Amino acid sequence: MDQLVIRDADVVDGSGEPSYRADVVVDRGRITSVVKEAAAAGCQRPKAVRELDAEGLVLSPGFIDMHAHSDLALLRDPDHVAKAAQGVTLEVLGQDGLSYAPVDDRTLDGVRRAIAGWNGPGDDVDFTWRSVGEYLDRLDHGFDGRGIAVNAAYLIPQGTVRALAVGWEDRPATPRELDRMRQSVAEGLEQGAVGLSSGLTYPPGMYAGNAELTELCRVVARYGGYYCPHHRSYGAHALRAYAEMVELTREAGCALHLAHATLNFGVNRGRAPELLALLDDALARGADITFDTYPYTPGSTTLAALLPGWASEGGPQELLRRLADDDTAERIRHDLEVTGADGCHGVPVEWDTIEVSGVGDPALADHVGRTVLESARARGETPWATARALLLADRLGPTVLQHVGHEENVRAVMRHRVHTGGSDGILQGARPHPRAYGTFPHYLGHYVRDLGVLSLEECVAHLTGRPAARLRLPDRGLVREGYRADLVLFDPRTVAAGSTYDAPRTPPAGIPYVLVDGRFVIEDGRRTDVLAGRAVRRSPV
Repeated sequence: MDQLVIRDADVVDGSGEPSYRADVVVDRGRITSVVKEAAAAGCQRPKAVRELDAEGLVLSPGFIDMHAHSDLALLRDPDHVAKAAQGVTLEVLGQDGLSYAPVDDRTLDGVRRAIAGWNGPGDDVDFTWRSVGEYLDRLDHGFDGRGIAVNAAYLIPQGTVRALAVGWEDRPATPRELDRMRQSVAEGLEQGAVGLSSGLTYPPGMYAGNAELTELCRVVARYGGYYCPHHRSYGAHALRAYAEMVELTREAGCALHLAHATLNFGVNRGRAPELLALLDDALARGADITFDTYPYTPGSTTLAALLPGWASEGGPQELLRRLADDDTAERIRHDLEVTGADGCHGVPVEWDTIEVSGVGDPALADHVGRTVLESARARGETPWATARALLLADRLGPTVLQHVGHEENVRAVMRHRVHTGGSDGILQGARPHPRAYGTFPHYLGHYVRDLGVLSLEECVAHLTGRPAARLRLPDRGLVREGYRADLVLFDPRTVAAGSTYDAPRTPPAGIPYVLVDGRFVIEDGRRTDVLAGRAVRRSPV
C-alpha cells in the first residue's frame, strides 16, 4: 500500500494552468498518482497507509528559492525553519560570486572574512571540504549522515574562483590564471554545480573584465549551466549594466539568470518598463534569460560592500588597514559620499537610507535598528565617522538594509513571464531583512490574494515550475506522476508572511504542511525532526 494520499486538494501544479481538485498519492519520495476530481467522479479512491484531508488547502510543488544565502546555515541549523516554514524545498546557494568552494586554505580564510556578514564567521562549522564536489557531499551528509532540512543546488562563485587563481588583486588575469579559472569552473560543473555566479560590485569578482567573464561563461555553456550575475550596478547606469550581461552571455552562448533583478535608488524610479523592454527584445532574438526578485523594496548586504572596490584590493585585511589610515579613509569617504562608489552602485550614499541590521560584536548592538545617520546624530559625529568606526570595531561584520527600492518597479518586474522568486535572504544579524523568513508567503498573501498583481496559478509557476526548468531538473517543480514529492500545502485565505522589519524572524501563517522527498518537514504548522534534504546536482547535458 502507498505511503500517503492527500485527499481533495486544490492542486496548483506549477505549470501555470488552472487549478483542479484531486487526490495525490505519494510513495517512496515520489508522486505515484494524481486522481483528478476523485470525489465528484465517484470513482474508486486511492488508499494509503496515511490519509491527509486537504479540504480548503492548495497543494503545489515545493517552492524553489533561486537566490539563497544558506551556505552555512544548512550545516549549522538542522531545523532551518527560516526556509522550511515558508514551503521552500530547494535553495540555490553559491550566490553573488562568493561562497566556500572551490577553495584552498588561504582563499577560504579570505572568503570567510569577506562574507561573515552574510553567513557568520563560520567558527561553528567544520570546513572539511575544499572542492565543489566535497561541499555537495558535505550537504548530503548533513547532520550525522541524515541530511539537511531542505534540498540545495550550488552555483560556482566566480569571485572565489578568482581569489583562488589571482588573489584579491585589481588587475586582469594572466593567460595562465585564466586557464586555471576555466579549469576550476569546469571541475565544479562536472562535480554537480548548476552554473556560475558573480558579484560584480563585490571584490574580488568585480575586478574581472568582461572578456574574462565571457571566457568563463563559455565553459558554463558547454556543460548546459547558466550564468547568474549580480551585475555592476543596480543604481546609476543600471540599464547599461543589465544590457552588458545580456550581450556578454549572447557572445558566450550561455544561458543567463539575472540575480535580484531590481532597479533601485532615485535615478531608477519607475524605470522597470525599460528593463523589461530590454529583456523582451533579447528574448525575441532567441536569448535564454530568466531572473529572480524578492517582493520587498529595501535591499540588504554588508556595510563594507558599499565601499569603493579599490579599497578592498588585497583582501579584507588590506581594507581594514586602509580604513584605519586617516588619509586613505578620507579618499574612501569622498568616493562614497561625493563621487558615488562602485560598491554603492555609482550613487552617492544617503546615510538616512542605510539601516544597520546586524553586528558580530554584541557590544555594538545599540547600532542595530538605526540608520547610520541616526547613530551618528546620537554620537554627535558625522555619518562617515560612525560608519568607519563601526567597520573597524566589528572587523567588517555589520550587515545593513538599504531603503532604496520602488514599489512600482517591484510589481512590474514580478509580472514578467521569465520571472522567478528568490529571497536573497541573509539569516545573520539581530534584525535581518524580513525577506529571509517571508518571501514566499508574502508573494502568495500580499501580491496574489490582497493586491491581485498575479493570479495564484501564475505565482506558483514563478516559484516552482519555472525555476525547476532553469535548473534543468527533470523531476521537480510540477505536481506530476513520477515527480519528486517536494510539496507544500497552504491555505490561500490565510497564507501570509509573519516576518516584519521589527520582528523579522516571525514564522509565516497559513502553511500547515511541507514535504521534502515525501516526508513531512512541517506538519500541523510545526517543524518535525525530519532531515530529507540533499544536494541536487546538475543534470548531464
